[in-house]
Amino acid sequence: MLLDFEQPIAALEGKLLEMQKLAADSDVEVGEAVAALEKRIKQLKKETYANLTRWQRVQLSRHPDRPYTLDYIEGMADKFVELHGDRTVGDDKAMVGGFGEIGGQTVMFIGQQKGHNTKQRQYRNFGMPNPEGYRKALRLMKLAEKFNVPVVTLIDTPGAFPGLEAEERGQGEAIARNLKEMFMLKVPVVCVIIGEGASGGALGIAIGDRVLMLENTWYSVISPESCSSILWRSWDYKEQAAEALKLTATDMQKAGLVDGIVKEPLGGAHTDPERMVETLKTTLLKALKELAAVPAEERISQRIDKFSAMGVVME
Repeated sequence: MLLDFEQPIAALEGKLLEMQKLAADSDVEVGEAVAALEKRIKQLKKETYANLTRWQRVQLSRHPDRPYTLDYIEGMADKFVELHGDRTVGDDKAMVGGFGEIGGQTVMFIGQQKGHNTKQRQYRNFGMPNPEGYRKALRLMKLAEKFNVPVVTLIDTPGAFPGLEAEERGQGEAIARNLKEMFMLKVPVVCVIIGEGASGGALGIAIGDRVLMLENTWYSVISPESCSSILWRSWDYKEQAAEALKLTATDMQKAGLVDGIVKEPLGGAHTDPERMVETLKTTLLKALKELAAVPAEERISQRIDKFSAMGVVME
Protein backbone atom coordinates (compact mmCIF):
# COMPACT_ATOMS: atom_id res chain seq x y z
CA MET A 1 0.00 0.00 0.00
CA LEU A 2 1.42 3.36 -1.07
CA LEU A 3 0.48 6.64 0.57
CA ASP A 4 0.16 9.79 -1.57
CA PHE A 5 3.46 11.31 -0.45
CA GLU A 6 5.29 8.06 -1.19
CA GLN A 7 4.42 8.09 -4.91
CA PRO A 8 7.58 9.99 -6.06
CA ILE A 9 9.77 7.53 -4.15
CA ALA A 10 7.91 4.57 -5.64
CA ALA A 11 8.37 5.98 -9.13
CA LEU A 12 12.14 6.19 -8.68
CA GLU A 13 12.27 2.71 -7.16
CA GLY A 14 10.39 1.44 -10.23
CA LYS A 15 13.03 2.97 -12.49
CA LEU A 16 15.75 1.39 -10.37
CA LEU A 17 14.21 -2.05 -10.79
CA GLU A 18 14.03 -1.53 -14.56
CA MET A 19 17.71 -0.57 -14.68
CA GLN A 20 18.73 -3.55 -12.57
CA LYS A 21 16.69 -5.86 -14.80
CA LEU A 22 18.30 -4.34 -17.89
CA ALA A 23 21.75 -4.96 -16.42
CA ALA A 24 20.84 -8.58 -15.61
CA ASP A 25 19.36 -9.31 -19.05
CA SER A 26 22.05 -7.67 -21.20
CA ASP A 27 25.65 -6.59 -21.27
CA VAL A 28 24.75 -2.93 -20.86
CA GLU A 29 26.83 -1.30 -18.15
CA VAL A 30 24.56 0.73 -15.88
CA GLY A 31 26.50 0.47 -12.63
CA GLU A 32 27.13 4.19 -12.28
CA ALA A 33 23.55 5.08 -13.16
CA VAL A 34 22.21 2.54 -10.65
CA ALA A 35 24.47 3.89 -7.89
CA ALA A 36 23.40 7.46 -8.67
CA LEU A 37 19.72 6.52 -8.64
CA GLU A 38 20.09 4.61 -5.36
CA LYS A 39 21.73 7.67 -3.83
CA ARG A 40 18.92 9.89 -5.15
CA ILE A 41 16.25 7.56 -3.73
CA LYS A 42 17.94 7.50 -0.32
CA GLN A 43 18.18 11.28 -0.24
CA LEU A 44 14.55 11.70 -1.32
CA LYS A 45 13.43 9.32 1.42
CA LYS A 46 15.34 11.25 4.05
CA GLU A 47 13.88 14.57 2.88
CA THR A 48 10.34 13.19 2.58
CA TYR A 49 10.15 11.49 5.98
CA ALA A 50 11.95 14.31 7.79
CA ASN A 51 9.33 16.83 6.61
CA LEU A 52 6.07 14.94 6.99
CA THR A 53 2.98 16.90 7.96
CA ARG A 54 1.05 15.85 11.03
CA TRP A 55 -1.67 14.28 8.89
CA GLN A 56 0.91 12.27 6.97
CA ARG A 57 2.25 10.87 10.24
CA VAL A 58 -1.31 9.92 11.16
CA GLN A 59 -1.52 8.05 7.86
CA LEU A 60 1.75 6.23 8.60
CA SER A 61 0.51 5.26 12.06
CA ARG A 62 -2.44 3.50 10.40
CA HIS A 63 -0.46 1.70 7.71
CA PRO A 64 -1.92 -1.84 7.51
CA ASP A 65 1.55 -3.39 7.34
CA ARG A 66 2.76 -1.85 10.61
CA PRO A 67 3.51 -4.34 13.40
CA TYR A 68 0.70 -4.67 15.93
CA THR A 69 0.82 -5.54 19.63
CA LEU A 70 1.09 -9.32 19.24
CA ASP A 71 3.74 -8.88 16.53
CA TYR A 72 5.89 -6.93 19.00
CA ILE A 73 5.25 -9.32 21.87
CA GLU A 74 6.02 -12.42 19.80
CA GLY A 75 9.12 -10.74 18.38
CA MET A 76 10.47 -9.48 21.70
CA ALA A 77 9.49 -12.22 24.13
CA ASP A 78 11.32 -15.55 24.28
CA LYS A 79 8.24 -17.02 25.93
CA PHE A 80 4.70 -15.64 26.03
CA VAL A 81 1.63 -17.03 27.79
CA GLU A 82 -1.54 -15.15 26.92
CA LEU A 83 -4.15 -14.78 29.66
CA HIS A 84 -7.85 -14.31 28.98
CA GLY A 85 -11.00 -12.85 30.49
CA ASP A 86 -11.98 -10.19 33.01
CA ARG A 87 -13.63 -12.74 35.36
CA THR A 88 -16.89 -10.82 35.08
CA VAL A 89 -18.27 -10.63 31.53
CA GLY A 90 -15.97 -12.29 29.05
CA ASP A 91 -12.76 -12.13 27.07
CA ASP A 92 -12.35 -8.97 24.98
CA LYS A 93 -10.35 -9.86 21.86
CA ALA A 94 -9.38 -6.22 21.28
CA MET A 95 -7.29 -6.25 24.47
CA VAL A 96 -4.56 -8.86 24.82
CA GLY A 97 -2.09 -9.59 27.58
CA GLY A 98 -0.04 -12.13 29.42
CA PHE A 99 3.33 -13.02 30.90
CA GLY A 100 6.35 -12.88 28.62
CA GLU A 101 10.09 -13.21 29.07
CA ILE A 102 12.28 -10.46 27.65
CA GLY A 103 16.03 -10.31 28.22
CA GLY A 104 15.74 -13.02 30.86
CA GLN A 105 13.14 -10.98 32.79
CA THR A 106 9.44 -11.77 33.19
CA VAL A 107 7.15 -8.94 32.10
CA MET A 108 3.39 -8.52 31.95
CA PHE A 109 2.53 -7.38 28.41
CA ILE A 110 -0.82 -5.68 27.80
CA GLY A 111 -2.05 -3.95 24.66
CA GLN A 112 -4.76 -3.32 22.10
CA GLN A 113 -4.65 -5.65 19.12
CA LYS A 114 -5.82 -4.83 15.60
CA GLY A 115 -6.09 -7.33 12.75
CA HIS A 116 -4.00 -7.83 9.63
CA ASN A 117 -7.00 -8.66 7.42
CA THR A 118 -10.75 -8.03 7.38
CA LYS A 119 -11.65 -11.18 9.31
CA GLN A 120 -9.06 -10.48 12.01
CA ARG A 121 -10.10 -6.83 12.27
CA GLN A 122 -13.70 -7.87 12.90
CA TYR A 123 -12.56 -10.48 15.42
CA ARG A 124 -10.47 -7.85 17.25
CA ASN A 125 -13.21 -5.19 16.94
CA PHE A 126 -10.73 -2.98 15.04
CA GLY A 127 -8.65 -2.53 18.21
CA MET A 128 -11.51 -0.86 20.13
CA PRO A 129 -11.90 -2.50 23.56
CA ASN A 130 -15.14 -2.87 25.48
CA PRO A 131 -15.29 -2.33 29.26
CA GLU A 132 -14.33 -5.97 29.86
CA GLY A 133 -11.14 -5.30 27.92
CA TYR A 134 -10.07 -2.58 30.34
CA ARG A 135 -11.13 -4.75 33.30
CA LYS A 136 -9.05 -7.60 31.89
CA ALA A 137 -6.10 -5.22 31.58
CA LEU A 138 -6.51 -4.13 35.20
CA ARG A 139 -6.78 -7.74 36.37
CA LEU A 140 -3.49 -8.52 34.64
CA MET A 141 -1.82 -5.43 36.12
CA LYS A 142 -2.88 -6.51 39.61
CA LEU A 143 -1.61 -10.02 38.89
CA ALA A 144 1.74 -8.55 37.84
CA GLU A 145 1.85 -6.50 41.05
CA LYS A 146 1.13 -9.62 43.11
CA PHE A 147 4.15 -11.40 41.63
CA ASN A 148 6.33 -8.24 41.50
CA VAL A 149 6.53 -8.28 37.70
CA PRO A 150 6.89 -5.02 35.68
CA VAL A 151 4.11 -4.01 33.29
CA VAL A 152 4.60 -3.03 29.64
CA THR A 153 1.59 -1.67 27.76
CA LEU A 154 1.45 -1.26 23.98
CA ILE A 155 -1.15 1.28 22.84
CA ASP A 156 -2.74 1.19 19.39
CA THR A 157 -6.42 2.08 19.28
CA PRO A 158 -8.77 4.48 17.46
CA GLY A 159 -10.60 4.70 20.80
CA ALA A 160 -12.61 2.64 23.24
CA PHE A 161 -15.66 1.01 21.61
CA PRO A 162 -18.44 3.67 21.58
CA GLY A 163 -21.41 1.30 21.28
CA LEU A 164 -24.51 1.50 23.47
CA GLU A 165 -23.79 -1.90 25.03
CA ALA A 166 -20.30 -0.75 26.04
CA GLU A 167 -21.74 2.30 27.78
CA GLU A 168 -24.37 0.15 29.50
CA ARG A 169 -21.60 -2.08 30.89
CA GLY A 170 -19.68 0.91 32.26
CA GLN A 171 -17.10 1.95 29.69
CA GLY A 172 -16.33 5.27 31.41
CA GLU A 173 -16.10 3.68 34.85
CA ALA A 174 -13.78 0.93 33.62
CA ILE A 175 -11.34 3.42 32.08
CA ALA A 176 -11.52 5.75 35.09
CA ARG A 177 -10.75 2.89 37.46
CA ASN A 178 -7.75 1.92 35.37
CA LEU A 179 -6.40 5.47 35.60
CA LYS A 180 -6.72 5.47 39.38
CA GLU A 181 -5.24 2.01 39.87
CA MET A 182 -2.33 2.50 37.46
CA PHE A 183 -1.14 5.52 39.44
CA MET A 184 -0.74 3.29 42.49
CA LEU A 185 0.83 0.17 40.95
CA LYS A 186 3.92 -0.76 42.96
CA VAL A 187 5.73 -2.30 39.99
CA PRO A 188 7.47 -0.41 37.14
CA VAL A 189 5.12 0.53 34.29
CA VAL A 190 6.32 1.39 30.78
CA CYS A 191 3.75 2.50 28.17
CA VAL A 192 4.45 2.73 24.45
CA ILE A 193 2.20 4.19 21.74
CA ILE A 194 2.94 1.94 18.75
CA GLY A 195 0.26 3.26 16.39
CA GLU A 196 -2.86 5.26 17.17
CA GLY A 197 -3.37 6.70 20.63
CA ALA A 198 -6.89 8.07 20.70
CA SER A 199 -8.77 9.49 23.65
CA GLY A 200 -9.55 7.62 26.87
CA GLY A 201 -9.31 4.37 24.97
CA ALA A 202 -5.56 4.88 24.84
CA LEU A 203 -5.20 6.59 28.22
CA GLY A 204 -6.89 3.63 29.93
CA ILE A 205 -3.63 1.68 29.73
CA ALA A 206 -1.18 4.59 29.39
CA ILE A 207 -0.43 5.75 32.96
CA GLY A 208 3.20 4.80 33.48
CA ASP A 209 6.61 5.70 34.85
CA ARG A 210 7.79 6.00 31.25
CA VAL A 211 5.44 6.90 28.40
CA LEU A 212 7.08 6.54 25.00
CA MET A 213 5.92 7.05 21.42
CA LEU A 214 7.18 5.49 18.23
CA GLU A 215 8.29 8.15 15.76
CA ASN A 216 5.32 7.90 13.37
CA THR A 217 2.46 7.63 15.85
CA TRP A 218 -0.09 10.04 17.28
CA TYR A 219 -1.62 10.63 20.71
CA SER A 220 -4.61 12.91 21.22
CA VAL A 221 -7.95 13.38 22.93
CA ILE A 222 -9.67 13.02 19.55
CA SER A 223 -8.85 11.84 16.04
CA PRO A 224 -8.37 14.43 13.26
CA GLU A 225 -11.49 13.17 11.46
CA SER A 226 -13.70 13.43 14.53
CA CYS A 227 -12.30 16.85 15.37
CA SER A 228 -13.01 17.97 11.81
CA SER A 229 -16.57 16.66 11.94
CA ILE A 230 -17.25 18.56 15.18
CA LEU A 231 -15.69 21.88 14.17
CA TRP A 232 -16.53 21.94 10.46
CA ARG A 233 -19.36 19.38 10.21
CA SER A 234 -17.23 17.50 7.66
CA TRP A 235 -14.22 15.17 7.51
CA ASP A 236 -12.77 17.29 4.69
CA TYR A 237 -10.75 19.40 7.15
CA LYS A 238 -8.94 16.52 8.86
CA GLU A 239 -5.53 17.81 7.75
CA GLN A 240 -6.17 21.21 9.34
CA ALA A 241 -7.49 19.45 12.44
CA ALA A 242 -4.33 17.35 12.70
CA GLU A 243 -2.20 20.50 12.55
CA ALA A 244 -4.29 22.19 15.24
CA LEU A 245 -4.27 19.17 17.54
CA LYS A 246 -0.44 18.92 17.55
CA LEU A 247 -0.67 15.18 18.06
CA THR A 248 2.68 13.82 16.82
CA ALA A 249 5.42 12.32 18.96
CA THR A 250 7.51 15.49 18.63
CA ASP A 251 4.56 17.65 19.69
CA MET A 252 3.82 15.41 22.67
CA GLN A 253 7.41 15.45 23.86
CA LYS A 254 7.64 19.25 23.56
CA ALA A 255 4.46 19.55 25.63
CA GLY A 256 5.91 17.25 28.28
CA LEU A 257 3.17 14.65 27.80
CA VAL A 258 5.50 11.78 26.86
CA ASP A 259 8.99 10.94 28.06
CA GLY A 260 10.67 9.89 24.84
CA ILE A 261 10.48 8.99 21.16
CA VAL A 262 11.54 5.64 19.74
CA LYS A 263 13.14 6.00 16.31
CA GLU A 264 11.56 4.04 13.45
CA PRO A 265 13.33 2.68 10.35
CA LEU A 266 13.39 5.16 7.46
CA GLY A 267 9.95 5.00 5.85
CA GLY A 268 8.15 3.73 8.94
CA ALA A 269 7.97 0.65 11.16
CA HIS A 270 6.29 -1.38 8.40
CA THR A 271 9.34 -1.13 6.12
CA ASP A 272 11.51 -3.19 8.51
CA PRO A 273 9.38 -4.79 11.27
CA GLU A 274 12.21 -6.97 12.62
CA ARG A 275 14.47 -3.97 13.12
CA MET A 276 11.62 -2.04 14.75
CA VAL A 277 10.97 -4.90 17.17
CA GLU A 278 14.65 -5.07 18.15
CA THR A 279 14.81 -1.29 18.63
CA LEU A 280 11.77 -1.33 20.90
CA LYS A 281 13.11 -4.32 22.84
CA THR A 282 16.39 -2.50 23.52
CA THR A 283 14.49 0.62 24.61
CA LEU A 284 12.23 -1.34 26.96
CA LEU A 285 15.08 -3.24 28.59
CA LYS A 286 16.91 0.02 29.26
CA ALA A 287 13.80 1.67 30.76
CA LEU A 288 12.98 -1.36 32.93
CA LYS A 289 16.54 -1.48 34.24
CA GLU A 290 16.43 2.20 35.19
CA LEU A 291 13.05 1.86 36.92
CA ALA A 292 14.05 -1.27 38.83
CA ALA A 293 16.67 0.78 40.67
CA VAL A 294 14.02 3.18 42.06
CA PRO A 295 12.16 2.20 45.27
CA ALA A 296 8.44 1.52 44.74
CA GLU A 297 7.15 4.39 46.89
CA GLU A 298 9.45 6.87 45.18
CA ARG A 299 8.42 5.55 41.77
CA ILE A 300 4.72 5.99 42.59
CA SER A 301 5.34 9.53 43.86
CA GLN A 302 7.24 10.46 40.70
CA ARG A 303 4.48 8.96 38.55
CA ILE A 304 1.79 10.99 40.30
CA ASP A 305 3.85 14.20 40.20
CA LYS A 306 4.56 13.77 36.48
CA PHE A 307 0.93 13.46 35.46
CA SER A 308 -0.26 16.10 37.97
CA ALA A 309 2.07 18.65 36.38
CA MET A 310 0.61 18.16 32.91
CA GLY A 311 -1.40 21.11 31.69
CA VAL A 312 -0.39 23.28 34.65
CA VAL A 313 0.76 26.80 33.75
CA MET A 314 3.44 28.21 36.03
CA GLU A 315 3.61 32.01 36.45
